[in-house]
Amino acid sequence: MSVIVNLLIFVLVLGVIVFIHELGHFTWAKLTGVYVYEFALGMGPKLFSKKGKETEYTIRAIPIGGFCQMAGEDLDDDDLKKIPKKKRLQNKTAWQRFLIMVFGPVNNFLLAIVLLFFIALIWGGSTMSPTITALSDGSAAEKAGLLAGDKIVQINRHKISTSDDISLYLAIADPKVKNDILILRDNKEILYQIKPDKIGSGDKATYRYGIEIKQEKTRGLLAACAYTYKKTKSIFKQMFITVGYLFSGGIKVTQLSGPVGIYSIVGEQSKGGLANILYLTAFLSINVGFINLLPIPAFDGGHILFIVIEKIKGSPVNPELENKIHMIFLILLMLLMVVITFNDILRLF
Repeated sequence: MSVIVNLLIFVLVLGVIVFIHELGHFTWAKLTGVYVYEFALGMGPKLFSKKGKETEYTIRAIPIGGFCQMAGEDLDDDDLKKIPKKKRLQNKTAWQRFLIMVFGPVNNFLLAIVLLFFIALIWGGSTMSPTITALSDGSAAEKAGLLAGDKIVQINRHKISTSDDISLYLAIADPKVKNDILILRDNKEILYQIKPDKIGSGDKATYRYGIEIKQEKTRGLLAACAYTYKKTKSIFKQMFITVGYLFSGGIKVTQLSGPVGIYSIVGEQSKGGLANILYLTAFLSINVGFINLLPIPAFDGGHILFIVIEKIKGSPVNPELENKIHMIFLILLMLLMVVITFNDILRLF
């Protein structure tokens, strides 16, 4: 039964994120007069279809992804269906096309902000203070000399502002060497060098510093606003650093998670109740929005990149060429997703 429940939560979480994202594209396409062929949730064969005045609304069999198919993305199809040129995406102004593309990710960010605020208002937020509240007995951090009450201000020269920063910078630190941890104690800064304890072996090995940070709950409208701001900023920071490390080689493709990995995370988070599920939804929504803004063809950021190129060169990029480039990168992204999913499956065993 738990497998079915987790699967339903997984479909619901991804469905909401995708729906909100595509709704951003759809809304601005309609507002700017672009013809929309189909607004779909899911991929693969159609399960449900309803034809509107112009757009076909569908739910498809594979509950992952979705799309908003606009005129201008397939020129041959546009000509065959005799779509007026003024209703095709490529014939809209650069500003209109920018709004259509950017509001998919923007909608994801807005969803995350609303969810984080709701969580803080109903269940309470947290101070997100980077102050150590306890140390595990016999842990590397305790042996090094850290104490409860120490405030961590730097890890490997990276500034620490929140408890999330601690998790982030310890996660990307090299666990095989001593890492610099600068703390503030009695208004004095003290530098410690700590190598985490290795637990397990091989691919199952984990590394533990033994630092515990329990957050004080905050309640009230102003506290909810403060928490929402700090948490949203923190997740964005995590994304910037993670993507940077991915492109620099600091994080390997094998460490990424796809749908199978997300399903596993959903299963764990669902044990913590509705608040955890809503937080995961907010976190993933920011992830989806952020990734889609990367200037890579096939992503929304790739479309925006071509708009920028158009403004720089003073004339539009050939629509056929642009569509072919997006299609090539889409195929490459699909292949990457296959690799990531394969790695996710291997990690389950």
